[in-house]
Amino acid sequence: MSNIEHANFPRAGFFRRLGAIVYDLLLAVAVYMVAGAIGFGIFTALTSSGLLAMNGFEHVSDLLNGTPLYKGVYQLWITFCVGLFYVLFWSYGGQTLGMRAWRLKIQHPNGQSLSMITATARLVWSLLGIGNLWILINGDKLALQDMMTRSEVVVLSKEANQMRNWHGV
Repeated sequence: MSNIEHANFPRAGFFRRLGAIVYDLLLAVAVYMVAGAIGFGIFTALTSSGLLAMNGFEHVSDLLNGTPLYKGVYQLWITFCVGLFYVLFWSYGGQTLGMRAWRLKIQHPNGQSLSMITATARLVWSLLGIGNLWILINGDKLALQDMMTRSEVVVLSKEANQMRNWHGV
């Protein structure tokens, strides 16, 4: 979905992005905790039902942390959930809650929203936020993930940021 009105907003600088990153980091920690609790609950249910053997471990948490396969699947689950948090917000409305607070939006230069595939690629290319350092040496205010996904982070006006329809806003 394209929103030509948002195609002319200025690109966001490093410190404005950093503010949104700090805000979103708090939300990502909350997603991490909820995903961890759900994953642990499922793991506990599987061991309680006998579908997974305790293999000599006394506690479920010892089994989870002491078995590389289980621990790997558990960490993959949590990573998936945190990544999905960003991908969904970026592809449906172009803003995480932190970005909304800082009036930032991710979009293509023509104002078009990112697809879930592009948002996923953006997540990978951000290198856990390190890709934003590229802005400090790039005069176009483009981070590594912006260049690799042909997207940009713009600063919205107060009016544009207050629109309630996040689909293509």
